[in-house]
Amino acid sequence: MNIDECFKKRMLRKIPPDLNKAQRSLEIAENKLKTAKNAFEKKLYGPTLIYGYTSMFHLSRSLLYKDGIQEKSHICLFLYVKMNYSKIIPPYLINSIDSFRKERHETLYGLDFKETREDAELIIHDSKELLKIVKKIIKVETE
Repeated sequence: MNIDECFKKRMLRKIPPDLNKAQRSLEIAENKLKTAKNAFEKKLYGPTLIYGYTSMFHLSRSLLYKDGIQEKSHICLFLYVKMNYSKIIPPYLINSIDSFRKERHETLYGLDFKETREDAELIIHDSKELLKIVKKIIKVETE
């Protein structure tokens, strides 16, 4: 899958830019990150990965809403962020979005995947870092 296919198959489509939706998605991301931290404290590493990834998903989604893009696919959301924000978001964070997208899928649907404390710590760290960057990007747009 590439970004052109995402638009062709309408997994990404243009909509009017919507800073209110961008802000709301940012708020959801913050709440999901708090839930991930709570799960981590209880040593629930599977839920930590799921909520941590959901936070990253909504952070990415807020950028799309700001740009006037609606997503219908997790991989297309990742491809869009990679293509349009790689000069602002460090490569390790962009790669983290994709890596944890896959781990979230394995956590939910896989038969042999085992969540680890290390992955749970990493997703919380990376989600916090991504949150800082996206907040700056959205703040610039709303000023």
